[in-house]
Amino acid sequence: MERDYSEEQKYLLAKKRVDKIKGFYTHLLVYVAVNIFISIVIIVGLMKDDNHTFVQAISNFGVYATWLFWGIGMVFHWLGVFGTKSFFSKNWEEQKIKEYLEELKRKENGSFK
Repeated sequence: MERDYSEEQKYLLAKKRVDKIKGFYTHLLVYVAVNIFISIVIIVGLMKDDNHTFVQAISNFGVYATWLFWGIGMVFHWLGVFGTKSFFSKNWEEQKIKEYLEELKRKENGSFK
C-alpha cells in the first residue's frame, strides 16, 4: 500500500527518524562515559579496599556487569531505531557500493569530501 505524503508530512517523518537516531547516539555516548567511570571506580575500590592487584581488579566480573546488562538494553534500543534489516541487508550492500563508487570518482577528479 503506497501512501501519498505531503511535503510537510515527509519532513515531519524524516525529522522524527533523525531524532530517534540522535537519541540512540546520545544514549550510546552516555553508556560509554558512565561505564568507563563506573569501571574506574570499581577497579580503584577493589585495589584500595580489598588489596587486589590491578590484574585481579580488572578481571572481577563487577567491572563488566554494568557494561553487559546495559549493553543488552543498548542492543534493543539499536534494534528499535535501526531495525533488523538495517545492517547487511541487500539495500545496505547496494548503498555501500554506490557510496564507494562515488568516493572513488571524487578521488579521481581530485575533489575530496
